[in-house]
Amino acid sequence: METYNLEKYRPNLHFAPQKNWMNDPNGLIYFNGEYHLFFQHNPHDSIWGPMHWGHAVSKDMITWEELEIALFPDELGTIFSGSTVVDWNNTSGFFPDEPGMVAIFTHHLDGTDQTPPVQTQSLAYSHDKGRTWTKYEGNPVLKHSTKLDFRDPKVFWHDQTEKWIMVLATGQTISLYSSPNLIDWQLESEFGEGIGSHDGVWECPDLFELTVENSGEKKWVLFVSIGDDPQFESGSRTQYFIGSFDGSTFTAENNEIQWVDFGKDNYAGVSFSDVPKDDGRRIYLGWMSNWRYANQVPTEGWRSQMTLPRTLALRNIEDKLLVVQRPVKELDQYFVKKLDLNDVTIKSGEQKTYNIDGSSVEFVLNIENMNSKEYGLVIAHTETQNTVITIDPITNQLIVDRKNSGQVDFSENFSNRQEMKINTTDHVNLRIILDASSIEVFVNDGAYALTSLIFPDKTCEQVSIFSSAGDIKIANGYISASES
Repeated sequence: METYNLEKYRPNLHFAPQKNWMNDPNGLIYFNGEYHLFFQHNPHDSIWGPMHWGHAVSKDMITWEELEIALFPDELGTIFSGSTVVDWNNTSGFFPDEPGMVAIFTHHLDGTDQTPPVQTQSLAYSHDKGRTWTKYEGNPVLKHSTKLDFRDPKVFWHDQTEKWIMVLATGQTISLYSSPNLIDWQLESEFGEGIGSHDGVWECPDLFELTVENSGEKKWVLFVSIGDDPQFESGSRTQYFIGSFDGSTFTAENNEIQWVDFGKDNYAGVSFSDVPKDDGRRIYLGWMSNWRYANQVPTEGWRSQMTLPRTLALRNIEDKLLVVQRPVKELDQYFVKKLDLNDVTIKSGEQKTYNIDGSSVEFVLNIENMNSKEYGLVIAHTETQNTVITIDPITNQLIVDRKNSGQVDFSENFSNRQEMKINTTDHVNLRIILDASSIEVFVNDGAYALTSLIFPDKTCEQVSIFSSAGDIKIANGYISASES
């Protein structure tokens, strides 16, 4: 009998399965006081395999309770990605007594030597807050005669047209369908030709409305994940488009490629449905891995975790609209402030070192660059393991280097440094959240995000803040740590 070290690298603040494999978040929804996370799951092994829907619930999106598997494979295939909705008005006919949840998911039936695989869209419904599910007897409800990639339905109710909208990944495009009842679907439009990045297959779309900060203006945003293509170094990642949606057609405002995250490890993310209107947040969660090495990461008996949940908005930066993302406010209660850093000057060639210990650590730093040519942080996990964050004012880049961060030899691609352009390096606001096997960097109040796995022996022992060829000042900031 194999024995596993199931706790090694296990996160403190991020959802990870108790055992075996996990990938894409599915069916994110809030209903009756609970946040639900369904997820792609292989219950038989810690590598990708026959897909089921795993299930977990939470009151605050940080502490999760894993429940029984929600959806199992059947004669129509394994259970690929999808979404859930609350059918408040019983449009489906499944809920004559009180509203319940409907899952809309892809059935994937493997092909043979003579036939290709088949992907179709199906329904299941629950009357008991997602604890048990009944598959619709008329499945599948949507299929296509020629498209081989036909998957990952994200469904929402569109108030203006009073119909359900489905955005569906269809190879190198996103197809939009509508329905009055979640059962009968008709094609509305197709988006994607000649726009955005096509470096890999398009997957896991999400379409939603966001408010532009400090204005009453709203825009529609379409997230599209791009699968791994071995000829590109980056692996799998997620792009977004900003534009308008009239209930039938999504129209992007520009053709420039925009990335949700500049790290290697944020993929297939989608937003929660049915967050109460008096809350008003659009909350997003991604799979914290990369298809380039997801099956090889050095956890034992379990694989993969989710990103921290993040609140999304739009911000106008230098006449360009960007999606901004901040960790949800519910995270704050998990940290206790350990050290204030106010009005700290670091001279050229110097560094300030602070001892800090915790299973999770948060750094919040408002840095003024006086004349430095390079500055940043060295996060020492142990005496020999560290992750380095460098800000380069010459190129306006932030760089995360994890080549010495711990175990890295499972993939040649893992040690490559991660870079992102930021709009200014004269005054930089950093929020860095460090967990047992991840680091998430948010720059300038969420304008830029970089998410990265790391596999050190310990979360953190100390941090050194350094400056080269010039001075910096920490105008204000602090270091916090979790109590557990």
